[in-house]
Amino acid sequence: MRDLVAETQLDVRHLVAPLFVREGISEPQPIESLPGVVQHTRDSLREEVRQLADLGVRAVILFGVPCIKDSIGSGAFDPEGIVQVALRDLAADVGDRVVLMADLCVDEYTDHGHCGVLDGPAGHPDTSVDNDATLDVYARIAVAQADAGAHVVAPSGMMDGQVGVIRAALDAAGHQQVAILAYSAKYASGLYGPFRDAVDCSIVGEGDRKAYQQDWRNAREAMVEVEADLAQGADMVMVKPALSYLDIIAAVKARVDVPVAAYHVSGEYAMIKAAAANGWIDHDAVATEQLTAIRRAGADLILTYFTRWFAESVAAGKST
Repeated sequence: MRDLVAETQLDVRHLVAPLFVREGISEPQPIESLPGVVQHTRDSLREEVRQLADLGVRAVILFGVPCIKDSIGSGAFDPEGIVQVALRDLAADVGDRVVLMADLCVDEYTDHGHCGVLDGPAGHPDTSVDNDATLDVYARIAVAQADAGAHVVAPSGMMDGQVGVIRAALDAAGHQQVAILAYSAKYASGLYGPFRDAVDCSIVGEGDRKAYQQDWRNAREAMVEVEADLAQGADMVMVKPALSYLDIIAAVKARVDVPVAAYHVSGEYAMIKAAAANGWIDHDAVATEQLTAIRRAGADLILTYFTRWFAESVAAGKST
């Protein structure tokens, strides 16, 4: 009876699996602060995505960890960069079964840890991110990812005008069918710590990302950002993090006519894992409850590190 009248549905098709692929390793590397998540080799990534596809997962998003980082994050647009190589692998393996998304940013690739090109020395108090110089880099990344087989590029740097520049670059390169999932409302959250462990990313000096990520005290600002991205050609919009911003997800869903995604971020995942490991909560019940809450708030898609666990639970016939 409860299932019959349930108002919110949570299905494997609603989930996107974030996956990390690292250059120059021969075995998958566990990420201590993200139990159950690893930095993949090219081969282990291929196997992981094949298994996810067999479990009914319809989309993955890739994050790369390069061997060499530099001031502009050139590995992000190098045709032989780790994500581009991995995209070609996956396009050959499962490109007709799984939507291949690629995070479009440079923080994993820069030696200073910021999401853009700096206008001065890293760590200097007067140095900031050069928005327009960063847009040029983003355009190059978008084309490189699309050339490699990405079906969706997902700009996450929160640079002003990023969606418009990326759309123009994709169209000019003949990739009119490649979609843009914009990280439209990305907050300067304290919940990203485990992710930064996963991509070996830290900001040089005393800096932070508050100059270009949103203030967690603001809601109306999110609507301005979402509408700007849609006006520039975004096909989907995202709110990040998810649980602390359920009100923003609901407000965006009520405002727009495109798919709304939410990122159930690394800190949200890690808190469940840590509490469950101490016997304080029921892991499966809380994970399902949180994912359902994100859906109930209005998310059409959820990027979550629980994707494989949920898909395996469904395959095993466990109640969700």
